[in-house]
Amino acid sequence: MIMNDQNGDSSKLEAEKETTSSHPSDSSNIYSEKIAKRGQCKESWLDVVKFVLITAAIVLPVRFFIAQPFLVSGPSMEPTFNNNDYLIVDEISYRFEKPKRGEVIIFNQPTEKKYLIKRIIGLPGETVEIDTDKITIKNSDNPNGFVLDQSFLKYNSPDKKMTVTLDSDHYFVMGDNRPVSYDSRYFGPLAAKEIVGRPLIRLYPFNQINLFPGEKILK
Repeated sequence: MIMNDQNGDSSKLEAEKETTSSHPSDSSNIYSEKIAKRGQCKESWLDVVKFVLITAAIVLPVRFFIAQPFLVSGPSMEPTFNNNDYLIVDEISYRFEKPKRGEVIIFNQPTEKKYLIKRIIGLPGETVEIDTDKITIKNSDNPNGFVLDQSFLKYNSPDKKMTVTLDSDHYFVMGDNRPVSYDSRYFGPLAAKEIVGRPLIRLYPFNQINLFPGEKILK
C-alpha cells in the first residue's frame, strides 16, 4: 500500500514537473504577442496620422483657394436667396474669366470687414443710370443705352436717382431686394480685387439644391 502510494506520488511529481517546465515557453509566447500587438497599434496610429495629413493636404487648399462655404445673412437678395441659405462659393473661375452681368457674386465690402452677396448690374467702363425703378446701361456697343430687364425682381426701389461711370476695373452691384439692399448705390462701384467668387452650389434648403443659383442673363 505504501509502495503504491509512493508510486502514485512520483507520477504526480513528474506531471507537475512537466507542467512547470512548459511555463517559460508560454511566457515567451505571451511576450512576443504583446510586442506584436504594440507594433500593430503603432502602425494603426501611423496610418491614422497619414490619413489626416493627406486629407488636410487635399481639403485645405480646396477650402482656401478653390471653394468655401458661405451662409447668407439678411434679406437683401430675397427672394433669390433667403436668410440662412447655405452656399458653396467658387473662388477660382474669375481667375480665368471676367464676371458677367447678371451673375451673383460674393465680395469683401469696401467699407467694412465682412462679405456681401449681390448681383452684377454694370460692367467696367459702362455708365449706369438709375431713374426710380428703371436702370439704363450705356457702353461702347450701346452708346444711346439700353434699359435693363429686371422682370425677375419682386421688390424694386422707386426712390433713387443717380448716374455712375465705372472705371476699367470696377463693377456696379445691387441686391435683388432693392428697398433694403446696401449696395453700389450707397458704397459706390466695386473694385474687381474685392470679388471673392460666385455661388457654385446651393446646399440648403434641401428642396432648392442647384448649381450656379440665382444667375440671370441680363440684357
